[in-house]
Order: sequence, then C-alpha cells, then structure tokens
Amino acid sequence: MTAEIIYEGGLRTRAVHTQSGYEIVTDAPTDNHGQGAAFSPTDLVATALGSCMLTLMGIYANNHNLAIEGTRVTIQKVMAADPRRISEVHVRMLIPAGTLTDIERKKLENVALTCPVAKSLHPDINQDVVFEYI
Repeated sequence: MTAEIIYEGGLRTRAVHTQSGYEIVTDAPTDNHGQGAAFSPTDLVATALGSCMLTLMGIYANNHNLAIEGTRVTIQKVMAADPRRISEVHVRMLIPAGTLTDIERKKLENVALTCPVAKSLHPDINQDVVFEYI
C-alpha cells in the first residue's frame, strides 16, 4: 500500500505515506469551493511532475559525479473548464551552471523530460519545460 487518505470534511483530505508516516494535507482551491489553505489535488499532480524531474536529474547527477545542488523548479498549473482538468503545466528549471558541459546539460534535460510522471500524464496536458542555467 502506498498511502491512506482520510476525508476530514470541509473539502480537506489528509494522506499518510504508509512507509514513512509523512502526511500531506490537501484543500480544494478557492476557485472550486475551497479554502486554498494547502495544495489542491491538481497542485500535487503538477508538483509531482517537477519533483519527479528533479529526482531523476539528481540520480543521474549522483551516478555521473555532477553537481546540481541548489537546482530549483517553479511550477505553474493551468486549469481548463468543461471538463475541469489540468490543461497545462509550465515547468521552469533553474540549474546552477557550474562546470556542466553542453553534453551533460542535454543528458540531464533528457532524463528530466522522460521521468515517470511526465510519461504518465495524459498527452492532452501540455508540458512546457524550460531549462535555465544560472
């Protein structure tokens, strides 16, 4: 089992990761009858994309002795109506340039773009990913 999720009322859920006991609280967004006091479920989907990309980049970097510590990802989720769904996710990767070669950068980018979450999202969801080396 991956998680147990409890509905607490007031459009709030609490998910418990069964292996670690860590918790995630979700609230419905303000544009959909909620308080917006925590991540919404669709926020978590978009956030999972960025986290997955960064995790796989970290694995690749560790296996190839590359330094990407301090890399940041910003996520912007765009919703569509009728039916209500995620239509776009804008991902902006801010990667310390350090001593990364052009080849290493391309390999890191490919790893990110082929992460399991990216490959699991419906093809109708536009994944706009920008890599910036700072």
